[in-house]
Amino acid sequence: MSSVGPLRPSPLVEQAAERLRAQIADDTWPVGTRLPGETTLAKDLGVGRSTVREALRALAGAGMVRPRQGAGVFVTATRPVEDFPARLRRAAVADLYEVRTLLEVQAARLAAGRRTDDDIAAMRAALDARRAAADGPGDAFIDADIALHATVVAAAHNPVLTDLFAEFAPALRQGLIDLLALVDVPRAERDHGDAAHADLVAAVVAGDAETAGRVARAELEAVQVKLGS
Repeated sequence: MSSVGPLRPSPLVEQAAERLRAQIADDTWPVGTRLPGETTLAKDLGVGRSTVREALRALAGAGMVRPRQGAGVFVTATRPVEDFPARLRRAAVADLYEVRTLLEVQAARLAAGRRTDDDIAAMRAALDARRAAADGPGDAFIDADIALHATVVAAAHNPVLTDLFAEFAPALRQGLIDLLALVDVPRAERDHGDAAHADLVAAVVAGDAETAGRVARAELEAVQVKLGS
């Protein structure tokens, strides 16, 4: 193994991690290879063992290496593994809507059986806010629309669904805002969507899981059709 060369002073951990990433990427240490020990890496990099340890921890967090008890640190990938929020930011809006439909249809069904008085008040307030935003800027309308859907998801009282929607929301919002920059949504279409959202809230409030799921699916799939046109 050739020496990776000494590093310039601070920030040493970032420099060490970057140098090790480069060595892994160029196949100096292929996937499955055990990295040299901390003492050897510290000598090659010209840093202390604690710096090497922190750099390896950063690479482990990126999914590039994995320590094995008593065996050492092994290479598991040649590039950082993209985290879920980053992947969502790169996703097409149409792809987000396909997964969003799967999530929200079930959330609506669950919400119909679990909604509380507080949930009902929150959904009705969000529906009113969406209506009020129909005359405003496109980004404000998108925020109001997503906020309404968030109240329905919250009414399902499933923390995993709530967290998944929270992960989706920022990427979804940006994707829709980017679309608005190209194609404005006329007031007539916003008003038309009001009926579907009112029906969704009404079904959840009434405790009608079948109708809630059907309305949620129809509303979201209608948007998917527009995205594909």
